[in-house]
Amino acid sequence: MQSKRNFSAKREAIYETLVSTDIHPSAEWVYEQLKPKMPGLSLGTVYRNLAVFKEMGLARSVGVINGQERFDAKMTQHPHFICQKCFRIIDIPKGYNVLDKNAYTMIERECDVEIELHSITFYGLCKKCC
Repeated sequence: MQSKRNFSAKREAIYETLVSTDIHPSAEWVYEQLKPKMPGLSLGTVYRNLAVFKEMGLARSVGVINGQERFDAKMTQHPHFICQKCFRIIDIPKGYNVLDKNAYTMIERECDVEIELHSITFYGLCKKCC
C-alpha cells in the first residue's frame, strides 16, 4: 500500500495483516493476530479501520459467515466458495469465467440496469469436510 499521511501505525498494521492472508479474515482474527504486538489495539479500532478500507476501495466484505463479517483485500472480480461445515472461504481461480460479457449484456438489457460489480458465491463442503 502506498504510504498515506492519515495511515497510522495501527491502520497500516491492520491493512498489512488483511492483505497478507488469503483466509478472508474476520475483524476478530485480525485483532488476535495483532494484539500481542500492539497491546494498545482495540477490537473497535480494527472494525473502524476495516470499514475505512471498504470505503476507500481497499477491501470488501465477503459477507457474514457463522456470525462474523469476513473481509477480502483482493479487489479483483472473483467468485468465492464457502464451506458450510468449517466456514472456510476459498477464492475460485481466475480461469473460471462464471459470467461472461454476454451474460452482463443480457442482464443489463433484460433488467434495464448497468452492472458495475457482481458477487458470486458457491456453497458446499470443502475437501477437508467431505
